[in-house]
Amino acid sequence: MSRAQDSCTDLRTAQPASGDAPRPALTSPTCVPQPHGGNYYNQGEIRKKELEQSCCLLGIPASSVTVVDHRDLPDNPSVQWDTQLLASFVLKHIEANNINLVVTFDAGGVSGHANHISLYTALRYLHSERKLPEGCRVLVLESVNLLRKYISILDVFLSCLLPRDALFILTEEETEQARRAMQCHCSQLLWFRRIYMLFSRYVVINSLHLLEKTTLTTPGVKE
Repeated sequence: MSRAQDSCTDLRTAQPASGDAPRPALTSPTCVPQPHGGNYYNQGEIRKKELEQSCCLLGIPASSVTVVDHRDLPDNPSVQWDTQLLASFVLKHIEANNINLVVTFDAGGVSGHANHISLYTALRYLHSERKLPEGCRVLVLESVNLLRKYISILDVFLSCLLPRDALFILTEEETEQARRAMQCHCSQLLWFRRIYMLFSRYVVINSLHLLEKTTLTTPGVKE
């Protein structure tokens, strides 16, 4: 698992792993909704195709990729999306597909991206208001500091020592697959993202926490 280039939330029919398990037991379908059309640089249609190509390379068919193109959910790294509007889209998708595991960002959004944080806020709202279907769990991707973020596989030692509910450590083959998937997003491969693909621990290591166990808070969201 590597962090998606766009503001995506991964919705799975699965059971979350324990802290000691390297992989959760996943079953189909895996759904990847993208809450915006990726149109920040007026490249919406291009980015939609890139997302589908990337998911296809990871074994996720285009039929499991949902792009929500809504004027109030713009692709903009400085815009906080409306929590209840976004939550309504996410909840509708969860219920329509009988999803029991949602994987999304934490309150740090990995890079501080406002759209990423909005996804966390929406899921935390649904969770705190008890609107998620019974049995539906939420895993959030841990945001780490800048040093840990760019030491690649060297972060494995600390990641294994620190508490978490799920830990993904990719094999060399899986890491190359993740990089190939990211390379499908040609329109977004700016110089800093190429550095990211080479050195980021997220390409190799992802640590996640169950939402009810997180201590991060977001203003305006009930705990």
